[in-house]
Amino acid sequence: MARNEEKAQSMLNRFIALKAEEKKKPKERRPYLASECRDLAEADKWRQQIMREIGRKVAEIQNEGLGEHRLRDLNDEINKLIREKSHWERRIIELGGPNYTKHSAKMTDLDGNIVDVPNPSGRGPGYRYFGAAKKLPGVRELFEKPPELRKRRTRYDIYKRIDASYYGYRDDEDGVLERVEGPSEERMRAEAVEEWQRMEEIRKEAKRAVKSGEVASVVNVAAKEVLFEEEEEVVEEERKREREMKENLDKEREFVVHVPLPDEKEIEKMVLEKKKMELLSKYASDMLLEEQSEAKSMLNIQR
Repeated sequence: MARNEEKAQSMLNRFIALKAEEKKKPKERRPYLASECRDLAEADKWRQQIMREIGRKVAEIQNEGLGEHRLRDLNDEINKLIREKSHWERRIIELGGPNYTKHSAKMTDLDGNIVDVPNPSGRGPGYRYFGAAKKLPGVRELFEKPPELRKRRTRYDIYKRIDASYYGYRDDEDGVLERVEGPSEERMRAEAVEEWQRMEEIRKEAKRAVKSGEVASVVNVAAKEVLFEEEEEVVEEERKREREMKENLDKEREFVVHVPLPDEKEIEKMVLEKKKMELLSKYASDMLLEEQSEAKSMLNIQR
């Protein structure tokens, strides 16, 4: 080790190093103004130099451990280099070179994000933040999205969504109602057909009885079959109504009745006869009623 240091410190080696430095050209300095450059090749060279500096500083600003002051300085330097690059690109166009602003990609950081936001220090709307500078106090709020305000729907917006399905016209398109109501519909249809067939049999029996002269017995049988389900309800309602009337009459003052009043049996008989006549007029034709009246007059039946 001592021998190598002695060689480096020898007079000959120092003389050789001095001569090599004299042969080197002086280090060129980038012009302060792009308009001072008159050569297209030199303008392109300075632009490439600025691009390399921007790349190095963008890579350096990704380190969050540099501190707030260093990150702010780096971000300012990057923005200054970006503005200088645009000056050199305009100068290249003036010297007859290619238009880099038209064909080059948009300037982005290593994260692929660039956001042009107003700088808090008032540097203008073109100021950009890169890397860890986005997370600095006072800058983080600029990148936060404001909460979306829920717009209240107007009456027009509400009615615009109303269609036929809102009123239930499309409820049967999914097939759910058809599956649910299908068995019930078939059962009700079968019951209606069975009732219709039973009434048709009663009508036929009534017609045959009128033609054969057996009016009273057949009509009574038919009336009993038709009124079997309704007779008890009607009689019960009439009885209840008579009881109420009787109670009301008892509460009133006593008075002499000059007209004989019907008893309960006569009232039930009158209600039953009235119901029979209503059913006969409903299910029997006019011709059948005329034949029935003629048969009664021939058989001397008063009812």
